[in-house]
Amino acid sequence: MERRRWQVFIDTSALIAGILSPTGAAHEVLRLCEAQVVQAVMSRQVLVETDRNLADKLPALLPDYRAFLKHLAPRIAADPPRASVERAKELIHHNDAPILAAALLADVDYLVTWNTRHFQKKVVRDAAPFPIVTPGEFLEAFRQAILND
Repeated sequence: MERRRWQVFIDTSALIAGILSPTGAAHEVLRLCEAQVVQAVMSRQVLVETDRNLADKLPALLPDYRAFLKHLAPRIAADPPRASVERAKELIHHNDAPILAAALLADVDYLVTWNTRHFQKKVVRDAAPFPIVTPGEFLEAFRQAILND
């Protein structure tokens, strides 16, 4: 029986880090997604934020980023309803609430982020039915899962 691929929600900070650093942990997470070992999951907000940040700061990267995204073919999480975002605002900074709400509704196995300031708070971690981890922590969990198979 084939095991279901891990569904990994990648937020803006991890996506940008993975694009910009060819040797970092976030890049390795994207490589696992690209190889279809794990399934990348992103919300429209993550895609819009990444596009906007790259357009503002590194516009020369936009064509390569957009081509990479098509190749990556992430599963696009549904936009969370306003009520879900409002509930998430009770747990996390209002700017991050739509991301948390989208991940909660997307039935993912992990949320990968570099935003430890907001996502690593105990109240947020306790509310999420999945681990919220940095790219390096995700890679460690992935290695352990392989070793335990």
